[in-house]
Amino acid sequence: MRHRQLGKSLNRTPAHRASMERNMVCSVIKHERIVTTLPKAKAMRRAVEKMITLGKQKTLARYRRACQHLRDEAAAKKLFDELGPRYANRPGGYTRILRLSDRRVGDGTDRAILELVDNRVLEKQLAASASTDADDDE
Repeated sequence: MRHRQLGKSLNRTPAHRASMERNMVCSVIKHERIVTTLPKAKAMRRAVEKMITLGKQKTLARYRRACQHLRDEAAAKKLFDELGPRYANRPGGYTRILRLSDRRVGDGTDRAILELVDNRVLEKQLAASASTDADDDE
């Protein structure tokens, strides 16, 4: 029975699951989008949302808590300096999950993109590709 069990096990030990969660949350904060399996994306969305909510107010206690969870100083700095102010007026829903049509080659599982809403990295890539397309037309 699954009474009082929170979250999915993802067929991993608790230590492995916690480590994977920390690494994936850190990657989402650094790169603002990751490609992973659909069950992992759904499980990690909850942790990413909590970290961004934590980063909305920059206090010493919250910063230390984020550093403790992320274990990466650069990710914690980006969380409080960029992402916190970006989502200050948004009450929640900082992430989106986009399903990919192709399956993973090794085992055929569903893949998904876990990304932040208002993704600055994606906007920069689109602007760069648009400027190179304009240069090609000339």
